[in-house]
Amino acid sequence: MVAPKDPSRCFDKADYYAHPEHYRPVFHERIAPYASAIVNCMYWERRFPRLLSIDQLQQLMKNGCPLVGISDITCDIGGSIEFVNKSTSIERPFFRYDTSTNLYHDDMEGDGVICLAVDILPTEFSREASQHFGDILSRFVTSLASAKGLLELPSHLRRACIAYTGKLTPLYEYIPRMRKTMIELPPTPANSLPDKKYTTLVSLCGHLFDKFLINEALDIIETAGGSFHLVKCDVGQSIDDMSYSELEVGADDTTTLDKIIDSLTSIANAHRGDPNAAEISLKIGRVSECGIDDSMDKVGPKVLILGAGRVCRPAAEFLTSYQNIDQVHVVVASLYQKDAEETVDGIKNATAAQLDVSDTESLSNLVSQVDVVVSLLPASFHAAIARVCIELKKHLVTASYVDDSMSKLEQAAQGAGVTILCEMGLDPGIDHMLSMKMIDEAHALNGKIKAFTSFCGGLPSPAAANNPLAYKFSWSPAGAIRAGRNPAVYKFLGEIIDVDGSKLYESAKRLRLPELPAFALEHLPNRNSLMYGDLYGISKEASTVYRSTLRYEGFSEIMAILAKIGFFDAENHPLLQETDRPTYRIFLNDLLDVNNVSTSNTKVNGEETGGHDDELISRLMMLGHCKEKELAVKILKTIKFLGLHEETQIPKDCSSAFTVICQRMEQRMAYGHNEQDMVLLHHEVEVEYPDGRPTEKHQATLLEFGKTENGRPTTAMALTVGVPAAIGALLLLQNKVQRKGVIRPLEPEIYIPALEILEASGIKLIERVET
Repeated sequence: MVAPKDPSRCFDKADYYAHPEHYRPVFHERIAPYASAIVNCMYWERRFPRLLSIDQLQQLMKNGCPLVGISDITCDIGGSIEFVNKSTSIERPFFRYDTSTNLYHDDMEGDGVICLAVDILPTEFSREASQHFGDILSRFVTSLASAKGLLELPSHLRRACIAYTGKLTPLYEYIPRMRKTMIELPPTPANSLPDKKYTTLVSLCGHLFDKFLINEALDIIETAGGSFHLVKCDVGQSIDDMSYSELEVGADDTTTLDKIIDSLTSIANAHRGDPNAAEISLKIGRVSECGIDDSMDKVGPKVLILGAGRVCRPAAEFLTSYQNIDQVHVVVASLYQKDAEETVDGIKNATAAQLDVSDTESLSNLVSQVDVVVSLLPASFHAAIARVCIELKKHLVTASYVDDSMSKLEQAAQGAGVTILCEMGLDPGIDHMLSMKMIDEAHALNGKIKAFTSFCGGLPSPAAANNPLAYKFSWSPAGAIRAGRNPAVYKFLGEIIDVDGSKLYESAKRLRLPELPAFALEHLPNRNSLMYGDLYGISKEASTVYRSTLRYEGFSEIMAILAKIGFFDAENHPLLQETDRPTYRIFLNDLLDVNNVSTSNTKVNGEETGGHDDELISRLMMLGHCKEKELAVKILKTIKFLGLHEETQIPKDCSSAFTVICQRMEQRMAYGHNEQDMVLLHHEVEVEYPDGRPTEKHQATLLEFGKTENGRPTTAMALTVGVPAAIGALLLLQNKVQRKGVIRPLEPEIYIPALEILEASGIKLIERVET
């Protein structure tokens, strides 16, 4: 299916799983050209190359490939077989994809590839399998039905009996003990025994379950006063197979932990080499204290980064590679050890740690060992983290807005001599620093700010903007949709403009930037722009203060009509409360009051549509959602792209139109393999001078694209949020920030060196002045 990109290397399965970016797909070259039927049963994640992409399939069919059909057992929508855009039912198991027109059909008459995509196919028993199972089971029914107690059953049935009179039998009591460490609400983080000071990883391999050796091992741990957390478990599928279990074992002291390890070693040794015994082998990992290894003892400044999302890695890379300071050691702490380890993988002088920030004692223990803390967790965590930092007199950096909970810590932070540097990301962050640099420079020359406008947006790169909305999500769409319903207020030529949240998309305006002539953009007002006039000290002099969010042109027009149709309605919809789940098509018809018809195809604007499409276009125009047929066709394309016309049942967790559209957008508008995002920030400051000098327009632009280095992708958003946060930590380490309390990067002592370091790190800022 794949081959190494480096022709000098051979395929290595372990390396492929760890670094799929080192491999390229070859199935379309080596296998598919000769196949008439393909049954796809592979496990697939987005980080792996697809088995067949749409482009590859289209090219194969152009070249005369004999492929008739694909049975996609995996049913990963848009997954390893990219053209599979929906699942099918057992009653109607097939659809036809015409590669020449890129259209999908429910009938089997015509050109294209037939696809079976029944997602519940594995649960459908074949008749002969059911008959065989019944024949075998019937041999045991008499004994099971006539026995009045467990002791009356034959030994093989007695040992196989998992539960009796509502309770688990003794041989299976290990099940709740193991489940308890895996399934709790809220879930217990992996590699986490917060109540135990010392932990070690124990790997058990052998006939653990069929010979009930796991019971013996768990008894040893708990009897000695230790506890365990199940990290991994693979159960053998036959009498000859070995099982594998990985446990994190914890104890309050090393003596108890040593006792547990000795006892486990004894049972492993007792069974080793005996062909008649239940074989078991044991492997012990390194003992660690509170999840932190001795790397914290290294000499030099230390920074703790809380979180393990995409933003954390650029921050860690920047801090550990910065040359103009003693070697910085970075600790990345996350709720899950595995996530932290993946974040620091390959970064020298960086360590992973497991931490639940709600555990104040563990948080304090980590914070006490570092010089600066960077929190890249959600904003709701920051106040609690800040209180710990203030108590331990440690500086804190965040990329989040200053909310009321943080503002209330101003006096405490000042009293402790601690700097809580917030809003140190992209927006907020770089936008503040660029704004204040331009404003302060104008004021230094006795200039007066006549107008301040700011445009910022995280977008797909032009090549990745390949859907009707020209937008993609790397997170849940719910937040972005809700943001598009927020009211906004700004000042334009001295007049205060209020925009109702329901009219926000309709207020979008075109934007053409001379620096970026190829970009067709639009902007929407972003919440309360007036507060930035106060924040930047220009409220009394500026007649225009406007901040906005960027999208590609056409986005708002489509979103506004989806809102009119009712797709952003968060109220539970009656149709979605019924026991029989409706299909997306039925739900769409209900919202538009359309008869569920399917007549012969016709042409609209030169494109082929069906009768149902025609009726949708008519209803969109009749209901006043679209005034022109061209726009109605654009909405129809969006509906079809999102699969809102499909004869597929809506999942049970979708209870409103809002959850339906969010689910579809998350599935259909995710970034594909090797697709890049883009960040664009543009400021314009109009400066008026009192001495007759001509009015100047100062402009600053930041344009950054996602990139891939050494096979590892980094989004532009992660880069432009993570690096500024790291720069904030660096300035605090160097004692270049003298202000204490809860602050933003609005002062020259922060923004001047920060912008210089930002440019030196490769994030380019283009500035120019027009008269």
